[in-house]
Amino acid sequence: MGLSARRSLGRRFGWLWASYAVSAYGSGLGFGALPLIAVLVLHASPAQVSALAALGPAMGALIALPLGPWVEVQRKRQVMIAMDLARFAVLLTIPIAYALGRLSFGQLLVVSAVVATAKIAFGAASGAFLKSLVRPDDLLVANARFESTTWSAIALGPPLGGAAVGLFGPVVTIVADALSYLLSALGIAAIRGHVDHPRRTGAARVRAGEVLDGWRHLLTHPGLRALYLNQMLIGGLIMATEPLLAVLLLGELGFAPWQYGLAFAVPCVGGLVGSRLARRVVVRYGQHRVIRTVGTLRAIWLVGLAFVQPGVVGLATVIAVELAIIISMSLYNPVLATYRLQQTPRDRVVRTLSAWSIGSSATIAALSAAGGLLAQATSPRTAITVAGLLILASPLLLPRRPDADQPAPEHSARVPTIA
Repeated sequence: MGLSARRSLGRRFGWLWASYAVSAYGSGLGFGALPLIAVLVLHASPAQVSALAALGPAMGALIALPLGPWVEVQRKRQVMIAMDLARFAVLLTIPIAYALGRLSFGQLLVVSAVVATAKIAFGAASGAFLKSLVRPDDLLVANARFESTTWSAIALGPPLGGAAVGLFGPVVTIVADALSYLLSALGIAAIRGHVDHPRRTGAARVRAGEVLDGWRHLLTHPGLRALYLNQMLIGGLIMATEPLLAVLLLGELGFAPWQYGLAFAVPCVGGLVGSRLARRVVVRYGQHRVIRTVGTLRAIWLVGLAFVQPGVVGLATVIAVELAIIISMSLYNPVLATYRLQQTPRDRVVRTLSAWSIGSSATIAALSAAGGLLAQATSPRTAITVAGLLILASPLLLPRRPDADQPAPEHSARVPTIA
């Protein structure tokens, strides 16, 4: 089989991929824009900046909780367009308020919550839409392309965004991010000739118990349960170290801001490497073996950040550790995303992906808060060390052997719920 980069998935997928790329690069340009505006424009305190980073996404996850069943019964393309337009509109309120001198910290919180909600709903709808758009044996190729786009956007977006802020002011990247969602909506609207049929139509009332269907599917499916718990632990611990590492590098070790940016931009090249290898590795070694092996490799590198020292050697250590983590993650993520879609019935994809995102967001928030408290009581290096040691236990949660899982049927048997 040819490499994923040479495999054509059709014009409709091309529009979807282009839309994703536009919004990904817009988000890359706007990475960290809300905390930056809070500090530079509103002179927010460290406590307020931390609240903005935690409360906005947490509120978004809470709002998104009942959206899964609702999105499940809607046409996914229309939901994706609506979520893009919602992000475009709410982000655009920031430069308008800034120009009028009316920008407030409360507005930033609301914007953060709306963007987080729309991101969860869009991700769930897009997963279901992708499953109906491409053939089952093309899912891995499609997910690998999204993964490579994500990492290239992370590598290029933040440095360019930082330069743009320096040249044009603090809200320019917000404008770029907002416009990227508008362009994404237009690209998705251009996908013609494909109709995704919702399970139910009309104004059917969503039963309260259906909110939990996503978690019910994840926790009763042996393979998905293991991968869900593993992913929450690994994702939460890795993300919890990011602010701790910033304090360690910029504060205690005296790294310059450009060095800090370089330490995270350069390793993102590894994301292109891992994502492009995903299909070839799965074809050669099989899905289960890749999940076990690469899932384990993701966990062994983080503890290396506890040994970072000042100077060039310390910078090289951070780059090497982050590069190893990102290569492992970018190879693993599309395989995981493909397996998750394969093992989820089409009429439960949205709720399952919503449950996955909400659980991951909640875990990241909880472990980040715990890491911050531990760092305050001890030191950032100690907290990073603890996270690096804890993550070594995560491979124990991976599926231990291939099971008899087969691709899920088009429709699942309804699980009784209590209204």
